Amino acid sequence: MLIIPAIDIKDGNCVRLRQGKMEDETIFSNFPHDIAKKWENAGAERIHLVDLNGAVKGSQINSRIIKKIVSSVSVPLQLGGGIRDMEALKAYFDMGISYVILGTVLYKNPEFVFEACRKYKNKIIFGIDSHSGKVAVEGWLEKTAFSPMDLIRKYDKFKPAAVVYTDIEKDGMQSGANINGTVDFAKKSGLPVIASGGITNMDDIMKFYDVRLNGIIGVITGRALYEGTLDLKTAICMTKE
Repeated sequence: MLIIPAIDIKDGNCVRLRQGKMEDETIFSNFPHDIAKKWENAGAERIHLVDLNGAVKGSQINSRIIKKIVSSVSVPLQLGGGIRDMEALKAYFDMGISYVILGTVLYKNPEFVFEACRKYKNKIIFGIDSHSGKVAVEGWLEKTAFSPMDLIRKYDKFKPAAVVYTDIEKDGMQSGANINGTVDFAKKSGLPVIASGGITNMDDIMKFYDVRLNGIIGVITGRALYEGTLDLKTAICMTKE
């Protein structure tokens, strides 16, 4: 099971939000590329990047910072935030991003998602962000009437490389992860799932590790790493079979 450290970028800085609220941020570094190198040196096999400004604006706001991260590390990078068209998708793959995460467009532009999956097979990850059982989009600012399974069923013919499943109410709160909800989604969808939101410590990591055979291929963790309640090297070691 992959332990994937998160680097959320806002206004060029590495930050963490609470429940996705842009106004409730903690800045952990002014140099996100240095943080990426730190996680690579700690043994990370993949790093999760989010352009938070891009997620809200629907455009590539922090691409210069992301490009610097790409040139600083050699591990695969998965990136989400504001990717709404093929031009942006191509630009990030050409830059060296390994996987692109599509979120809002799953709800708002299925045709683009179909095209992306056809052209970049096995390089597209779906981002499903859930709040009280409903999908949220536009940087979590807009709540839809769709459940995560309602949305994923629209893409039965276009399988992603994985799904990042985030419980927004847990994200950045260090209140424990929604393990049952994540496993339920993984079982019902039949897709490889990367869990996100609420990871607090090693106990949460091991709870996901214990249910990994249900389709949990990875866990994204952010604030726990930055605030020191979880050690990345230890987490990686403990989840090696």
